[in-house]
This record gives sequence, C-alpha cells and structure tokens, in this order.
Amino acid sequence: MALEISRFAGLRKLLAAAALALPLSGCLDYDSETQRGYVVDDKLLAQVKPGEAAEKVLGIMGTPSTTSTVGGDAWYYVSQKVEQKLEFLRPQVVDQRVLAIYFTRTKKVERVANYGIEDGKVFDFITRTTPTAGAEQSFLRNLLKNLLRF
Repeated sequence: MALEISRFAGLRKLLAAAALALPLSGCLDYDSETQRGYVVDDKLLAQVKPGEAAEKVLGIMGTPSTTSTVGGDAWYYVSQKVEQKLEFLRPQVVDQRVLAIYFTRTKKVERVANYGIEDGKVFDFITRTTPTAGAEQSFLRNLLKNLLRF
C-alpha cells in the first residue's frame, strides 16, 4: 500500500509540473517579425524617376507617412521591421528605412533616396552614401531616433 501511495505522489508531482509548464510553452519558439509603416514595392519605386510630377508619384506610391517643406519639398515614407523572440520580451528594431522623394519648386521629382541606419549612421541605400552635415541629416536622424522610442 505504501508503494502505491508513493507512485501516486510521484505521478501527482509530474502532473503539477506539467500543469505549470503548459502555459509557458506558448512563449517558447515565438519568433515574430512585424513590418510597421510603409512597405516599399521595388517595382513601384522604379517607376518614380526624376522629372515626374508630384501627382503621378502620389498615384504610384500612395500617401506619404510625412512631408517636409524645410529647405525644399520632400515626401517621406517611413518603415520599420521589428523582431520579437519571446512573447513577453520587448520587441527589437532590426531595420528602419525612410524613403525620401525630393521635389523641385515646380513639384517635379528631383531625386529619390532610401535612408536607413547602418553602423549607427544615417545611410542612403540607393546611392550608397552618407549625407553630409546639414538640416536634412539632423531631421532624418531625429525621425529615426524617435521611431526607436516606440
């Protein structure tokens, strides 16, 4: 009889451990990747060429995330890729991009730039250059830094 009681006690402990572990099993192997903001379609972006009218760009790319009139007119399409390894951990930003379309005073496309963070610096992935110091760089840097706070 003592043998049967000890066998049930061991079984009871095993069931209790399984009942405690079951809710936590959903947190393992969660690995979620989420795209926030504007998703850039390379085929559509290829249609935006210097000299295009702003109305045509709006029809191709859609409404920008934000616009700027400081030092010229520009439209910004902001995106962020976030990865979360476990459900209860804070999401980590793995990629940030700001697609900038600059216009002339006559509302024609002047140039297109795809900015991101590489080695902690704002970097244009289209021309493969880092912008020089000025109002544009500080605006983009502040925009990307503020996105990290969310």
